[in-house]
Amino acid sequence: MFVPEFRIEKFKRMKYYLIAGEASGDLHGSNLIRELKEADRDAKFRFFGGDLMVKAAGGELVHHYREMAFMGVVNVVLNIRTIARYMNFCKQDLLKYSPDVLILIDYPGFNLKIAEFARKQGVKVFYYISPKVWAWKEYRIKKLKAFVDEIFTILPFETDFFKKHGIDVHYLGNPLMDSVSSFIEKARPGAQFRKDNKLDDRPVVALLAGSRKQEIRNSLPVMKKAVEGFSRFQFVVAGVMTVEKSIYDDILKDSGISLIFDQTYDLLNNSYVALVTSGTASLEAALFNIPQAVMYRLEGGWLLHYLMKYVFLHVKWVSLPNLILGREAVKEYLQVEMTVANVREELSRLLFDQNYRIKIIDEYSRLRELTGDKGSSRRTAAKMIELLREGNG
Repeated sequence: MFVPEFRIEKFKRMKYYLIAGEASGDLHGSNLIRELKEADRDAKFRFFGGDLMVKAAGGELVHHYREMAFMGVVNVVLNIRTIARYMNFCKQDLLKYSPDVLILIDYPGFNLKIAEFARKQGVKVFYYISPKVWAWKEYRIKKLKAFVDEIFTILPFETDFFKKHGIDVHYLGNPLMDSVSSFIEKARPGAQFRKDNKLDDRPVVALLAGSRKQEIRNSLPVMKKAVEGFSRFQFVVAGVMTVEKSIYDDILKDSGISLIFDQTYDLLNNSYVALVTSGTASLEAALFNIPQAVMYRLEGGWLLHYLMKYVFLHVKWVSLPNLILGREAVKEYLQVEMTVANVREELSRLLFDQNYRIKIIDEYSRLRELTGDKGSSRRTAAKMIELLREGNG
């Protein structure tokens, strides 16, 4: 898709305030900042985010997302005072900075409250990567209508969903296409990747256990036990620097499983199969054409399993490949279904059943067609600047 060159030349210097509360938001926020800077060379940025956004913007990090990465009802309740402190600080910092626009990136529990505050203070609010209200907490649609000026989505089916609720959104493709395409163009050769990480010649199975402590503690022990005995393969955990190495070491002790940090795309680019904690990583694995099984569990046992399946969730699947395709392309093991036996059985199929593998990879081809061309971040930045110019014109 052709995207015309776009520069701000005759307008005032724009000030952007962004809030991302987790690793995927940091990734997408960094790509958006990079494209906003390319189009608006004099732009200023301030943000809650992570290392990738710092690298893209060159500074002005208010708080790192690892300080706010609380997952699940129990952990949120236990840290409610900490969250409130960050929220109050954010409100005051936002007023002091006085941006032209507040750009919220997913993270709805925090961001929707900030959106309400900002709107009441007369700050323009853009929501990039909108809350997954089509899956649960549909009541949040009222808040989006009331407190957000423009919504930018990254999943193709979201356009029709929001339209049914009287909201027009901007779908300009999925930014992961940009990230993966850019990486593949300059990726390390497989032999070099193995040498750098002291891996042998056996096929690699990637273990993507999540980006938050609770996710890792819930998923990685199951992964560790499920892969026992598959000696023809080597298993490698994609570690993240925002989680202490000791957490991984305690789980992986005496397992023979390798651990590498901040090389997820390199790992996927050199893997045969992946076990993935549900989230952005499931779509990333699909874009790298890696057959996978998806898993996820929160504390709560059978009761939470029942509530999530029959009360709270309004979708049949939770992994992004299945949601985008509208059918089961990869197996999902959620809550009580996330057992060592289930994951182990699926892993065996992924490793040894060639027809099964081919079927999954064929589904990925259709997924890429639905997701759209690369260039999403650039198109989104251009649209945001266009809307801001119209508002200031």
